Amino acid sequence: MTEATPRKRILIISFSTIASDARVLKQITRLGQDYEIDTLGYGPAPRGVAKHFAIEDRHAIWRYPRLAVMVRAFRWAYWHNPAIMAAQELVRGGAWDLILANDVDAVGLALSIDSMHGVHADLHEYAPRQKEDMLRWRFFVAPFVRWLCRGFVARADSVSTVGQGIADEYAARFGIVAQVVTNAAPYADLEPTAVEEPLRLVHSGAALRDRNIVALVDAVEQTSSDVSLALYLTPNDPGFLGEIRARAAASARVTLHDPVPYEDLSVTLNGYDVGLHLLPPTNFNNRWALPNKFFDYVQARLGVVIGPSPEMARTLEAHAFGAVADGFSTEDLTRVLDGLSIADVSEWKAAADAAASELSSQEQVEIWAASVSQLMRGPG
Repeated sequence: MTEATPRKRILIISFSTIASDARVLKQITRLGQDYEIDTLGYGPAPRGVAKHFAIEDRHAIWRYPRLAVMVRAFRWAYWHNPAIMAAQELVRGGAWDLILANDVDAVGLALSIDSMHGVHADLHEYAPRQKEDMLRWRFFVAPFVRWLCRGFVARADSVSTVGQGIADEYAARFGIVAQVVTNAAPYADLEPTAVEEPLRLVHSGAALRDRNIVALVDAVEQTSSDVSLALYLTPNDPGFLGEIRARAAASARVTLHDPVPYEDLSVTLNGYDVGLHLLPPTNFNNRWALPNKFFDYVQARLGVVIGPSPEMARTLEAHAFGAVADGFSTEDLTRVLDGLSIADVSEWKAAADAAASELSSQEQVEIWAASVSQLMRGPG
């Protein structure tokens, strides 16, 4: 008998808590079918990896040397970031067949590591305009991020990102050609639940002020329709979450729940009728957002109501599983809610059911698999 050919090895880098990062976990799950996967990032080892290199939480990736960034000593600032330095030390002497770098901060590090077949960069947002609504960020940080894109991301052997609008901007500004891999949720084998009054509305996600959660609450309070709203919020901003808790406690229509593990989310949401998400275009990434929760609602077989966000609206209208409000205000959402009927919501839920397979991550992750396979066949 001959020994089995050893599987090729991939190092996945993400300056996130990988064990709870839905997009990176999808990379691990799909690529782990064909390759041995190691990971480098924060927190405990994610399930299914051969080895995990854990960066200490005290080395936050955003803590670049401030003065160096301000005076535009960008190369020095990058390589003297404590997180980058700690990561370099953890993988020193290691070699992989391929490196998959998540987000712009990881790409320079990935290029510095020995790999036979190169680097794939997966960009989770349009990084050069991430916080463009903040003057200080635009003036000091944005030039540094643009430098990361020109100096590192443009040198990656292949690139992917989360939506077509973001891919178009990377191409226009930096000549970076990126394939689109959406943040689609894993396929859930569920059926739409029956619709009756009160219509059960739901929103899941981060408790952050810029997510427009107050507008959702106000619209539910003001609508003439018989509705209720359930909120499943993670405690990203404890002060803001306390404000929402107080609003919910004083409301007969709004209930605040503890967040549920991601693997339980689709089943939990399946007990509702309509998922809500009105994300104001306060910056470029918000305008072009196509987020996890949008796809979570589809897998839960819900109708979906959103604001006029181009990527979400295009997908929703193509499959007819919800409504697009005229804007992002309380009044815009209230007008949609005032017109809700059991018949319309039932049709939306059926349409979500019909679209669930096509819009699942099972199809999207194959784009990563194909990119990696192509690189593995090349000389590196």
